[in-house]
Amino acid sequence: MNAINSAISPSNPSFGLDTFGDMTVKLDGTPDTAAQVIRNIVEQAKLADELGLANFNIGEHHRDDFAVSAPDSVLAGIATVTKNITLGTGVTVLSSDDPVRVFQRFATVDALSNGRAEITAGRGSFTESFPLFGYELSDYNVLFEEKLELLVELFKEGPVTWHGTTRKALNNQEVYPKTESGAMKMRVGVGGSPESVIRAARLGIPMALAIIGGDPARFAPYSNLYHEALEKFGQKSLPISIHSPGHIAATDAEAKEALWPHYEKFIDRLGRERGWGPANRAHFEQEIAHGSLYVGSPETVAKKIAYAIQAVGASRFDLKYANGPVPHEHLMKSIELYATEVVPRVRKILAEESGNFFDSAFGNIGQ
Repeated sequence: MNAINSAISPSNPSFGLDTFGDMTVKLDGTPDTAAQVIRNIVEQAKLADELGLANFNIGEHHRDDFAVSAPDSVLAGIATVTKNITLGTGVTVLSSDDPVRVFQRFATVDALSNGRAEITAGRGSFTESFPLFGYELSDYNVLFEEKLELLVELFKEGPVTWHGTTRKALNNQEVYPKTESGAMKMRVGVGGSPESVIRAARLGIPMALAIIGGDPARFAPYSNLYHEALEKFGQKSLPISIHSPGHIAATDAEAKEALWPHYEKFIDRLGRERGWGPANRAHFEQEIAHGSLYVGSPETVAKKIAYAIQAVGASRFDLKYANGPVPHEHLMKSIELYATEVVPRVRKILAEESGNFFDSAFGNIGQ
């Protein structure tokens, strides 16, 4: 691992936020409406922008435990009330969408934001969009492969000639609107399969690793593979980012108690759908102490993030700050602590790199 880190460890990472737009509750436990959740997301993004965070990403889902099915529409609203923060998705479910319309919608967000749009294309972690939009799950792989290749061509913003099996061919077709800069930002979301890593490298797209469990160091081989594949395909060096869940409060105990009941509800529902057992508090604590759940005080979370960045060789870390029906007020406080206390601590830790960094940063977590 040290050899990998010495080769690709970044010195000045950027920091952002991810949300899936989880349906939330008020402080008294009363459920919020989807409309209120969407309005709250705008306020959360405004705060992130005011506090100087670099990125704000919104996921796409088509089920009743998430409020956002059209992230580009929410991002368009956010674009008009923010100034600097990059606005993206986490992820756009490309397999069940039309790449031409994806490009057009994000070119519109790019215009409204004065060039701050970014798309993260991915498969998504749920499949509700397939029957909703008339796609077959049996076409899961070919849909993503072909549509991602088309989206890459569209992002070049010239005449597009493309053919495949999942939609009609395009022959020297112009697509509008063009962006003012002639280029939008794009990433591809990767959950940890070598095939996805190699695809991202072959197409020359920055890679966003979704690390939602276990020691982040186990993703170092994927980072290494990505850089090796970039070189093999003659691509320039490209950044790697990390997406992981967490919650920040004044103390470790406060953060855990604020998140656990909401996290438990989310995991229990997901478990019933996917045949898992019920949420387990011991596993929750273990994942916080030694895995990829970034829950705790600013000091605790900063140590974990610094370790993850070094272990993977990432140049960007996006905290998934909404995990279950956590009240808006708690999310706003978590965002504030992340921007004002965690990020400066991470930068300080990374600036003080030492030979025993891994033991000191990760071994003390949870103690």
